[in-house]
Amino acid sequence: MTPQRTLALFNYDWDRIGFGRQSGARPVDSAGFDLFSFPSNARLAGFDLERFTRRLARQATRRGWNGVTSSHEQFGALGAALLAERIGWPGTPVAAVLACQHKLHARRVLDQVCPEANVPFAELPARYGDPAPEDLRYPLFIKPVKAAFSVLAREVASRDELHAMTRFAAWELWVIRHLVEPFERICRERLPEAGSAHRLMTEAPVCGRQYNLDGYVWRGELRPLGFVESVMYPGTRAFMRFDYPCALADEARDRATSVARRFLAAIGFDHGLFNMEFIHDAASGKLTVIEFNPRLAAQFSDLYLRVDGVDPHRVAIELALGRDPAALPRAAPTAAVASSLVYRSFDPGWQPAMPSRVQRHAFAAVFPDGLLFSFPRRRGQIARDFKWLGSYRYGIAHLGARDLADLMRRCREASELLGWPAPCAGAAQESSYELAPGTA
Repeated sequence: MTPQRTLALFNYDWDRIGFGRQSGARPVDSAGFDLFSFPSNARLAGFDLERFTRRLARQATRRGWNGVTSSHEQFGALGAALLAERIGWPGTPVAAVLACQHKLHARRVLDQVCPEANVPFAELPARYGDPAPEDLRYPLFIKPVKAAFSVLAREVASRDELHAMTRFAAWELWVIRHLVEPFERICRERLPEAGSAHRLMTEAPVCGRQYNLDGYVWRGELRPLGFVESVMYPGTRAFMRFDYPCALADEARDRATSVARRFLAAIGFDHGLFNMEFIHDAASGKLTVIEFNPRLAAQFSDLYLRVDGVDPHRVAIELALGRDPAALPRAAPTAAVASSLVYRSFDPGWQPAMPSRVQRHAFAAVFPDGLLFSFPRRRGQIARDFKWLGSYRYGIAHLGARDLADLMRRCREASELLGWPAPCAGAAQESSYELAPGTA
């Protein structure tokens, strides 16, 4: 019997590895382009999601595709929903994807169904490049209505800081507008009450520890996969690690699941993977939603596979093909704890060396279970990252271990081998949150 074939949109980095694990038994084809690589990213000019999905729909029968999936935040999740709707495949409803990704609209929905988990918010009454309003109260958190890889998502302490952050060169405005416009065109037609996504919004900062609830909805039933903790670099709001499992109390897990269930039901999210980012303040017990992502948090996929034997990329395929993921067998766990280690620089003048071939071979020999990504940047790109993100992420490694102490030991050993400062200092940090749609 010929195995069913799935199409994965914008399939690279963690997704290429995750879907690659499925091999011949569950074949996966790819479509889309890499927004971070030239000349692939030149396709951003004039990109239209409707035209893109119409072209794929015409190819579906000839290519033998039986379903579509994507964990790509910028274009993939919405593109997969559009294509599934066009052909009649199982998929997340288009309006539900739009409702999650339009962050201002999502806040309004949350205010209606889960006000206790919301945060004070408002549209920033200024267009890109306009002077910052006079009457805002600081500090405040600012972010785009339609997120673009954490660009412009950060806390600001004064009007001058806000003004400096939102000054853009012509090329920066071009990039921002072309990242948002494919979403904007569809949102105007399919969710007009949300309003334009070409704007910024403000939120009151919230203190506590940051977590992720990952799960999926099957025939309207929400099923959690687990909770990942986001560990910050000490004294910052920048991600240092993503640890699984975590010590979040059962009561907070139950409340987070209840919030997700109510919000997703309100927007008609009845099928597909989701990720809910939230803050929990252990002292007050308050739980505050950061945002909902209508797709798999692909960076966490192999953490679940290592610890629980559950492969979320396999779950994504089952959902795309209309099969119940609950029937999937579990693999044998290979670790008791696992972490995604984020190597980050806070010095715009420092350009870290990327691992040599010898270092990569040594890493693979010492840590055969490890994953390693490096993100080389030119000085101009580093300067842009600091302006838009406040830091520069130059590497990520994934490791499993027997326990947290063993994980920290392996983290230090791997970092020394790579010649990078180890992202394992201290425990989880209490912090205001940082937006993370990319995920790290």
